[in-house]
Amino acid sequence: MFPKYLKTYKSGLLEEKVKIAHEILSSCTLCPRNCRVNRLKDEKGFCRSGKDLIVSRAVTHFGEEPPISGTRGSGTIFFSNCNLKCLFCQNYQISQLGMGNKVTTEELADMMLSLQKSGSHNINLVSPTHFLPQILEGLYIAIGKGLKIPIVYNTGGYDSLEIIKLLDGIVDIYLSDMKYSDNLTAEKLSSAPDYPKRNRAAIVEMFRQVGNLKVDKSKVAVSGLLIRHLILPDDLAGSYNTLSFLANEISTDVLIGLMSQYHPSHMANKDKRLNRKITGKEYKKVISWAEELGFKNCLIQEMDSSDLFLPDFEKDQPF
Repeated sequence: MFPKYLKTYKSGLLEEKVKIAHEILSSCTLCPRNCRVNRLKDEKGFCRSGKDLIVSRAVTHFGEEPPISGTRGSGTIFFSNCNLKCLFCQNYQISQLGMGNKVTTEELADMMLSLQKSGSHNINLVSPTHFLPQILEGLYIAIGKGLKIPIVYNTGGYDSLEIIKLLDGIVDIYLSDMKYSDNLTAEKLSSAPDYPKRNRAAIVEMFRQVGNLKVDKSKVAVSGLLIRHLILPDDLAGSYNTLSFLANEISTDVLIGLMSQYHPSHMANKDKRLNRKITGKEYKKVISWAEELGFKNCLIQEMDSSDLFLPDFEKDQPF
């Protein structure tokens, strides 16, 4: 049955997963920070989120990777706050300043159904980790009212393995960042020294659940894993190590978006290495590494552009 959550809903397992997720809120371990605050009493930990769900906006979005946006757009719901504190956050007004409004789970369900009615290919949950229990409840309500398009779990990549396992049978498409391969850099730039370890463990589980990206006849994603990797100045992202991990532990067929759009934002001036855009030479070096490691499916950007295109070395184009 497609999407996966329809079968999970029908079996009663989704309702059980909603209950498990809500229990976690009483001593929050939704992400690797394990703050253990009681969010049911509106206590707030690192992500500054309590019992209430906060949404910045819900919109049909055409700026995602081509297989996610497709021709009719991605039904994107941007959640406020974040479990990372990236100095260079490109979306800091929402993730760091908390721009958004409180919504009920019933209102969230209505947002999903409205996006589906508008023709969106999928429901794209952006930065969902810290609001997962409320999201699952909203999803449960929406399914009961007729939701039937794929769920995209669009995450910064700092996820608990246990939580990703809880999502088995719910998420069709994982769209995950892989930000760093070095602990010290992850600590300095995002206050998350264990990011590489946690991120890689989560990626392995995501791939186990959904495999490589699969598209329909319109070249729109229906299931699978898509990796998003932002190239940083001076190779702060540790791009070669990340690509090597994917080649050796995941698959050279995995779809990777190699992003060139980094620009200094938010508090990037606190680290002089971040206080510039990347160069064409830096970006081309990462592309050449992907080619050397045998990746077949990469999405490449023009410099200073958010438009993604397939590289010359693409052999088995997935679209």
